[in-house]
Amino acid sequence: MNVNYQHIPVLTEQLPGQLQVKVGGSYIDCTAGAGGHSRAILEASSPSGRVLAVDLDPIALEKAQENLMGFPGQVMFENDNFRNLTEVAERHQFDAVDGILFDLGLSSMQLMAPDRGFSFKSNGPLDMRFNPAQQQITAWDIVNNYSEEELSRVISTYGEERQAKNIAKRVLSNRPINDSSYLAKIVSGAVRGKWGSIHPATRTFQAIRIEVNRELDNISSALGQAIALLKLGGRLAIISYHSLEDRIVKQIFKQESKEECSIRLVNKKIISPSREEVLANRSSRSARMRVAERI
Repeated sequence: MNVNYQHIPVLTEQLPGQLQVKVGGSYIDCTAGAGGHSRAILEASSPSGRVLAVDLDPIALEKAQENLMGFPGQVMFENDNFRNLTEVAERHQFDAVDGILFDLGLSSMQLMAPDRGFSFKSNGPLDMRFNPAQQQITAWDIVNNYSEEELSRVISTYGEERQAKNIAKRVLSNRPINDSSYLAKIVSGAVRGKWGSIHPATRTFQAIRIEVNRELDNISSALGQAIALLKLGGRLAIISYHSLEDRIVKQIFKQESKEECSIRLVNKKIISPSREEVLANRSSRSARMRVAERI
């Protein structure tokens, strides 16, 4: 697989300040990707800061190890799901930390690898697993084995797609579907009316990916663990890209700040990329960051 292209992490300029990164601090990057955010944290906490870089995707983590070779002894790597955050942190003695980051977006490394099936823009097998070695259910299984009702529920709930029933019906009548291009063609043909500014398959592909990787369940499980791992005054930053993720983060932050009184909200308004960042990196345009502090 060719992964020789650059993924540009979002909100890297704002992140160290929002996390209040300090020299000698300890931090967990729960979605390390190619290591861009970890690098920003390591640079701000040098020479004695430490980062535990976690990612479920082994290919992304391999790239992070490559990109962070300049910080020997300061960064540890773990190929695991962040739903296991407490166990992972304790294994590396990061059980009381100064800051934790989640970047919930799909990286360009994943989207631009045709053989992983994440994107409808290039043809590939219907896979969409972040870690094939640890996950069994693929996008193919969902597309070809779910009932019409189950498939419609997934597309409607996780894709917020109004035409989910029609798409599900069209998918069932065209089975078997073996590749991403064919699925995109079927979905496009099922969407009635004008397409608008986004490709008609966008929401369906998002929904199937979320179902394959149990993404929303993992977020809900991990955020509570993250709060418990923070020192008093430690900060938690979450970068999300669509309303489903952001809604979960907002609800948990509200519960933990008002009912549990475990955190305080740092930013009343969502932190968004600057106009300059969006112009330089169009994929950052939908990013939003929420930050909370342990009390």
